[in-house]
This record gives sequence, C-alpha cells and structure tokens, in this order.
Amino acid sequence: MRKKESIDSILDLRLRRTLQCPMSRIKVLPIELRNKIAAGEVIERPASVVKELIENSIDAGSTDISTEILRGGKGLIRVVDNGEGMDREDALLCIEPHATSKLLHEDDLFNIRTMGFRGEALPSIASVSRMRLVTGLRDALSGLSVEIEGGELKEVKDAPSMGTTLEIRDLFFNTPARKKFLKSDSTELFHIIDAVTKEALSHWEIGFRLFTGKQETMTLPRASGPRERILQTYGAEFLEGISEVNAETRGMKMTAFVTKGENFRATRSHQFIFLNRRPVKDQTVSHAVYSAYEGLLPQGKHPLFFLYIEIDPKTVDFNVHPTKREVRFEHKEEIHRFIAAGLRESLRTERDLRHAPFAEAPDWGKTSGPSGLPDFASGFPGPFSYAASPPSGGGVSENVELRYRPSVPFIYLGDTYVAMAGRGGLTLLDHHAAHERVLYERFVQGVDLASHQLLFPVQLKLSHSEYRMLIENKDLLGGMGIEIDDFGHDTLIVRTVPEALKEADLRGILSDVAASLTEGTRPEKPLREAVAARIACHASVRGKEILSEEGLQRLLSDLEKTEHPDQCPHGRPTKVLFSLDDLKKMFKRK
Repeated sequence: MRKKESIDSILDLRLRRTLQCPMSRIKVLPIELRNKIAAGEVIERPASVVKELIENSIDAGSTDISTEILRGGKGLIRVVDNGEGMDREDALLCIEPHATSKLLHEDDLFNIRTMGFRGEALPSIASVSRMRLVTGLRDALSGLSVEIEGGELKEVKDAPSMGTTLEIRDLFFNTPARKKFLKSDSTELFHIIDAVTKEALSHWEIGFRLFTGKQETMTLPRASGPRERILQTYGAEFLEGISEVNAETRGMKMTAFVTKGENFRATRSHQFIFLNRRPVKDQTVSHAVYSAYEGLLPQGKHPLFFLYIEIDPKTVDFNVHPTKREVRFEHKEEIHRFIAAGLRESLRTERDLRHAPFAEAPDWGKTSGPSGLPDFASGFPGPFSYAASPPSGGGVSENVELRYRPSVPFIYLGDTYVAMAGRGGLTLLDHHAAHERVLYERFVQGVDLASHQLLFPVQLKLSHSEYRMLIENKDLLGGMGIEIDDFGHDTLIVRTVPEALKEADLRGILSDVAASLTEGTRPEKPLREAVAARIACHASVRGKEILSEEGLQRLLSDLEKTEHPDQCPHGRPTKVLFSLDDLKKMFKRK
C-alpha cells in the first residue's frame, strides 16, 4: 500500500510537473496572487479594512479603539488600540496566510466565540496596500515594527509600543482594476462611519473615536449598556421613539429596541442585528420582526430595530461569507418563532388598540388639520354622511342611512381611500398618494412651498453619518425650503421649513433624506427628485386624516395641475377608475 502523501508533497509534485511540462493547463498559483484573490473576497472597499482591523482590536481585549481616515480610507486607515498586543513571533506570523489565534482545532470552527477567525484578513490587506504594523505586549520593554508593501516584507525593527497600531496606506495601489471601482472619498467615508457605528453599537463597553483629516468627528465613550450607546449615537429624542423588549428561552436570549407608537420610517435604515456581538444581516431575523408588526405597520413603512441576540455558537455557522456578514442557523424556524413571539408579546397592547372595534372612529362634528395641508374633518363629512346622530357609548345605530348630495359625490372609505362618483363611473382616490404627487412636484420645482422661519429653531441630534450627509447637502435642502445649520457634535439646527412640514416629524424626514443621499440614485433619476420623493411622503396626508369636501376639491384641483397626476413619485396609482361598463361586468349585466 502506498504511503499517504501529505498536502505539501502533493503540491510540490504538481509544481515539479508544471515546470517539466510547460503545456500543462493546471498550475499552482503563486502566493502573491492567492493573497490578492483572497483580498478580492474579504476587502470590498476601505470600510471592509476598517471592520477587520477593529474586530481584531476587539478580540485583543481593547477598551479604547481609535480610527483615523484620510481620503475616504484610500490614502490612510490607521487603527490604534490598547489591547494586549503581540510579541515578535506573533507579529510576524499574523501576516502569513491562514494564520490565526482564533482557532486551534477543527471543532473550534463550529464554536466561534470571537469576532474574526479566517486568518485571511491581514495578509490579504497587506497584499494590496502599504502596511505598517507596530505592536507590543503590555508588560514588554519594547515592541516591534513591521512594514510590508504589496505583500512583500520590507522592514522589521524594534519600536516602543503598547497595544497595536495598524497603518494601511494607498489601498489597492497595485490593483488598479479594483481601485477604479471605489466611489468618491465622501461615499467611502460614509461606509466607514457605518462600519464603526455598528461595531460601537454592539460593543458598548469599548470607547470609540474616529478622526477624518486629523479632525475628531466621532467620540463614543465607554457605555454601561446598549441603551446608553444608542443614546450616545442618536440622541435622547430618538431613544424616546423606541421601546426595550427582553425575551429569553432555552439557548437563546434577546434584548431589542424597536419602534413604538407610529415612529416608522420610509426606508430600512436604522435596522441592526447583532448576533453574539457580531453585526450581521439575516432575512429570517428581519422577517420575524416584520411579522411581529403585522397589523401595525403601514404600507410602505419600516420599523426601527436594534436586536441583540445571544445564541449557542454551536447552533449557528459564521463561516458562510468571507466578510462574516451572513450566518446560517441550524434551527432558523426556532429563531424566527422566538423573535416574533418575544416582540409580538410586547406590542400586543398596541395591536389590540389598533384592531379594537371602531378604534379609528372619528370625533364627531369636529374639524381640524395641520397648517399648509388641505382642511380635514374628523367626522364623515361630504355628500355621503351619517344622517343619524352620532351613537353614544361606542354603540352602533342599526338604522344608519346615507344621504346623497349630487353636487360633489364622494365618500370616505377608510385608511387613505375616497370613492367619487362621476359621469364616467366610479373613481377610487388614494388621497395620500395624490397629495404626495402634488408636494413632490412642488419640492422638485421649489415653488409654492410657503416656507417660514420657526419661532423656536429645532435641535436634532443624528447619527454621525446622517449628520455629515445632511451638512454636505445643506444647499440642496435649502432649495426645498428646509434651512439647517451646523450646531456641532452631530447636531443640526432646523431654522426654516415649508408650510407642509410644519407639523411633520422633522427627525424622521431628515433621517430618511440622509438615507436617500447615502444610497445615491439611478443615473436617470436626479438626486433632487429622490430627496423630494422622501420629503413628500412624510408631508402628505395620512389615513387618520379625513378630507373635508373643500379639502378634497382643492387636492383634486392641485393634482390635475401636476405633470403626472395618475401616479405618486414611487409609481403607485393615485386613482383608479371603474367605468360604467366595468361596473356592469362586475354585476354580470353585460
């Protein structure tokens, strides 16, 4: 029987055969090329480097981590920590492929309790940059400095150090094909801010600082728990709009901060999943959250959520994606049930109120409406209205009749829908979509906004990425009637708003606008139009506001003056016509 060959001997044999037979089609790739291929999987952009380096610092037991960025990470990424550091041997080994301190045995691969473990990040980063590693043990007299350029070791020398400093310069300098796919410096910086924010939210016991161009732009001191870290990041007003939910079962534990009331968003921003302290994306978990909000979530809206889930690492595979942002659960149905049930229990009171009989019944006989919007009435006004007196004690009259006035035939159906009769048949109007179209075109054109200065300017603390994005686009917002000033420390001052936004949720609006600016737009859709669509969605009337006859007529008149009256900015219809022929077919008369 042949002696079993080792992998190394097989590779050596293949290499010799390749040299002896130059026509061989299968070749062993050089180590430099292998590292560059690994870099393509692990390092998508500068933010990927920041994430890997910060997670190494976390695993090293750091309590303070500082990150410095130049030119959106293309020029420099420097991460400094006060962790345990490395001795000379480890410092030289950490830049070798598949070298890691996180795994010792095969079984460890299915029991991951650290942030990083693949052993590819540092050599991959070193292969596409100019890297300098300075590190030293806490009680050592001296540390070590290691310099690598494009994967090639250049210099090793003693250097005073405690903890670890990693400098990454000229990322992708030797892979121009990768470099040309990077976005602008500001866009790459926003991705870096997002990466730092996620690590800070999941590791509140660590202090984080971020410098851009030598200026300190983010400071998050060590916090006592996730609630305090969310407060540090988004401010007290944001924290008031979310509620804490705790749930625990065998092998699983969850602390969640989720939307309460109607504090929903038009985008999926501010949705975070932290699994055993790792920021991840997972459709099963996200779907569980949405299922808990079934019956409470308006169409086109999204909840805020920060989920901190602890699970037995043996029941989850973190080795699915090279960047470690996706996971695979052994029992995903169990996870889904646990999360959905835990959140649903907390939201049950609100759900019961929403679904209680006549929970949305109007206040009879009163009229009100925010300034700048069409007049609304809380009763059922207009040509179709209750002839009987309003019932007392929440009861329902059995003989409720509708009286018909042919002058303006319409009836409020519920939610945002109104039915209107005309010579051509029956028209169903979505008054939210219609008003959205009207406001959208006004914001795009910058006309008829009726902006006014706030008597008491509003201070809003936002996340650092939102704050920077809005400041950079201050003039764009100004052209839409929203005047903001920089108050510093991630805080804006809102001085002027259009009349239509006078009673609106300014925090929600600006947060969604920042998300729109961060996401960018399709080439065929200008940025101003994308931002206008977000603002119009917030400003337009909602289902709880019932149009009066005068308000409906004004809305219809404004709608007909728009360029595209049949669709809202998102492409949904504003109205649907059922012709007399359609109605006859429905009643089988034709």
